[in-house]
Amino acid sequence: MRDARNIHEVSQLGIDWIGLDFIPNSERYVSQIASCAGIIPDYSSLSDLSSDKLSQQKKGPVLCGVFADDMPQNIVTRVVNFDLDVVQLNGEESMVMIDNLRRTLDPDIHAGIKIMKRIVITKREDIEKYKEYAEEVDYFLFDIQENLKDWSILEAYDGKVPFLVSGNIGAEDIENIKTLSHPLFYGISVNEKFESAPAVKDIALLKDFLEKIK
Repeated sequence: MRDARNIHEVSQLGIDWIGLDFIPNSERYVSQIASCAGIIPDYSSLSDLSSDKLSQQKKGPVLCGVFADDMPQNIVTRVVNFDLDVVQLNGEESMVMIDNLRRTLDPDIHAGIKIMKRIVITKREDIEKYKEYAEEVDYFLFDIQENLKDWSILEAYDGKVPFLVSGNIGAEDIENIKTLSHPLFYGISVNEKFESAPAVKDIALLKDFLEKIK
């Protein structure tokens, strides 16, 4: 998400996490505002929430920043400026990079920061890719691609790290969500099918969906 008012409205629906996209070529990219201060160079572009500032919403949704093959210093800056709780890595990040990122952030910059690694699932064998990162991350995001759309493959996951599921999820996936019984299934990530415009969630559509899956 990107619009401050829309974020506030969605947070009232009882959702658990809000994603902020920091991948530069994304149409949902969340920009920063130059401070010209020469220290930490940018401010959060969402700081105009006034009394509803994200820093005051910590009793509400977790803030998850989405990155892909970004430089660690860029990730650290955004963790500070946007007060992120989770760093989601969508690229080809190595285990060494992830370990260094965590050591940089925790505890000096953000104690207890969580890291989530996205695994793209195009075939059943892809579920095994989690093993490369199992010792380095706090969550996996299994992104089931359109060519597969077979949630039963998630039952093959035998790791110990909780996972979320994404993959252009819509109302047609409600039954899949309700029937997924894996003990480490942590949640779902919804995106395009609940937008009225890029990075803007349709409140009524999202509310109806949430009511149906609960």
